[in-house]
Amino acid sequence: MKNTKKLVTMAISVSLALILSFIESQIPAFVAVPGVKLGLANIAVVFALYKLGEGEAAIISAIRVILLAILFGSFTSFLFSLSGATVSFILMLVLKRLTPLGKVGVSVIGGVSHNLAQIGVACLILETNLLVYYLPFLLISGTVAGIVIGVVSALLVAKINLEKSK
Repeated sequence: MKNTKKLVTMAISVSLALILSFIESQIPAFVAVPGVKLGLANIAVVFALYKLGEGEAAIISAIRVILLAILFGSFTSFLFSLSGATVSFILMLVLKRLTPLGKVGVSVIGGVSHNLAQIGVACLILETNLLVYYLPFLLISGTVAGIVIGVVSALLVAKINLEKSK
């Protein structure tokens, strides 16, 4: 893929992630557990991981986290988002390389690890281990969200052709 086309696709992916994050922030929580959400912006990251490349996906993820914090967040939300995005990206990358899990499996690991990292940061910031009681709920929600994000991402990877058109 030519550099210009790849750069434009990356910019569209970042834009899509920001739009999906904003839309998701407007949807009322569907469960009583604070912090549970689908993570729709991760569709762009999983798509990029499989369609654009690992480095490009890392850049998209980092830009998404930074822009979300600047546009909609605070320093604390930035720390939560950065920790979740970093841990989940690293684990998704490792599993993509080393296992035959496929897009849905990799996405599930990303969703679950994102939640685990955020609980870890929350325990450090709030100086309490009581937040670990959220783990069962977050593991379930991370799994469900990972399946949804993985299925959508797999469909996009299969349907969007980034090769040169004739």
